[in-house]
Amino acid sequence: MSDTPSWVEFGERAAYLPAADAVVVADFHVGRDAASNVALPLGEHDELVDRLDELLASFDPATVVIAGDLLHVHGDLPDGTRETVEAVQSSVSDADAALRVVRGNHDTMLDAVGIDGEAAVELADGTAVCHGHEDPPVDADRYVVGHEHPAVEIEGTRHPCFLHGPKQHDGADVLVLPAFTRLAAGTLVNGLRRDDSLSSMLSNPDGFRPVVVSEGETLAFPALGDLRGLL
Repeated sequence: MSDTPSWVEFGERAAYLPAADAVVVADFHVGRDAASNVALPLGEHDELVDRLDELLASFDPATVVIAGDLLHVHGDLPDGTRETVEAVQSSVSDADAALRVVRGNHDTMLDAVGIDGEAAVELADGTAVCHGHEDPPVDADRYVVGHEHPAVEIEGTRHPCFLHGPKQHDGADVLVLPAFTRLAAGTLVNGLRRDDSLSSMLSNPDGFRPVVVSEGETLAFPALGDLRGLL
């Protein structure tokens, strides 16, 4: 097992950056539940908000950054989307934290839910938070992105995972977050190879190390280039 980077603490589908006092999450995809065409709702609203509340209670951050794809919108705003976004805003506000939202490729209607999106959020510790579907618009000491929804299969079981790439973008570290929504199956990274990725930040995944948080334990694995065929 490899060591985890010193500048980040890992939570359940979330990263806490102590030097910036910021929790970073990605890919809520609010509206995916309503767009799924299942007979019974999947409980998106309560599930997202309850887990966000747990993170806020655990880390007590000054800032919460959503690294893109707060919404899952294609055309009309799905039923309940505005109410879920308002609940997310209320949770962050009630925790005395500031909310900042990066625009992702699904966030075409942030204005409709009263959110001012940003191309990137630059934090006080030198980290830039981007979505990851495009090259970052700013230079930074390190990057935290979403978009890819990484997951790793271990002994036949799929786990959402982080991917940490030391010095993988112009000499800067890259951390790819798992999707915060549990409605996304995830992109399996076990066999991920050059140019397979959805994210430009993962064009060469061999140097990225999966990190899995399971039952409160953080497990860091060797780089993907060394893992193929082992898990």
